[in-house]
Amino acid sequence: MMTSPQEKVISFSEVTKIYRRPGLLKKTETPALRGLSLELERGEIAGLLGLNGAGKTTIMKLLTGLLFPDAGDISVFGLPPSDVASKKRIGFLPELPYFYPYATAPEALMFYAGLSGLSGAAARKRVDAVIEKVGLKTHAAKKAAEFSKGMMQRLGVAQAIVHDPELLILDEPVSGLDPLAIHEIRELISQLNDEGKTVFLSSHSISELEKITDRVFIMVQGRLAKTVARAEWESTRGGLEEIFVQTVKTGNV
Repeated sequence: MMTSPQEKVISFSEVTKIYRRPGLLKKTETPALRGLSLELERGEIAGLLGLNGAGKTTIMKLLTGLLFPDAGDISVFGLPPSDVASKKRIGFLPELPYFYPYATAPEALMFYAGLSGLSGAAARKRVDAVIEKVGLKTHAAKKAAEFSKGMMQRLGVAQAIVHDPELLILDEPVSGLDPLAIHEIRELISQLNDEGKTVFLSSHSISELEKITDRVFIMVQGRLAKTVARAEWESTRGGLEEIFVQTVKTGNV
C-alpha cells in the first residue's frame, strides 16, 4: 500500500502528553509534550533534536502506540498509531534494543518475521536478505551475547526492516557507538532512504543530524521550538549547532 501524494506519513496536531505519578498526598504531573504539531513528508529523513527531557522519546512511543496522548490527534499514514494497518507499515528501533542473548541473528529475525506475519521459506529468504543488507552475514552463527554494540545496532535495524516497512522510526540509532560504527549505521540509513523508506530519527548528535537529515525539529521543554531545513543550517555560520544553541537559549517556542 503506497502513500498518496496528499497523505502525510506522520501528523501530530496539538498533541499533549502528561506523565502522572502517584505521590504521598497527590499525584505529580509532568508535561512531556505541550500542544505539539508537526508533519513528516514521504521519502524524507527528518530528525528530532533536543536536550534530555525535551520530549523526543515520548514522540517515538506515541508514534508506535506504546503511549497514548492526553489531548490532540496523531496519525501515521492517515491512521491512528494503534491501528494494526499502520503498525504493519512501521519499523521501530528503540534506543536500547534487546535480543535473547543465546539466539543467533537468523533465529532472532525469524522470531520478528513471524510477528510480522511472515513464515516458512518466505520468512527465511527475507531474513537472509536483511542479514546481508545490514552487514551481519559473516556473524550469522554468533549468539547475540557475543555481539559488539555496533553489531547489536545492526541487528536492531534488521528487526526494524525485516517486514519491509515504509516508515522507519529510530530512537538514538548511533548512541554509544564508536566512529566507525556510526559511519556504517549512517550509510545504512541513507541506503534505506534511497530505497524509498521515510526515516524519522532522534539523536543527541548534532553533527550526525547535519550529515543525514533533510529537516530537523528542535524540541524545547515539550514544545516544537523550530523546524530547520538543510538549506538554512548550511547557510548559517556555525551550522545546525548554532541554530540549536540559540533556540534553546531563547526558549523560542
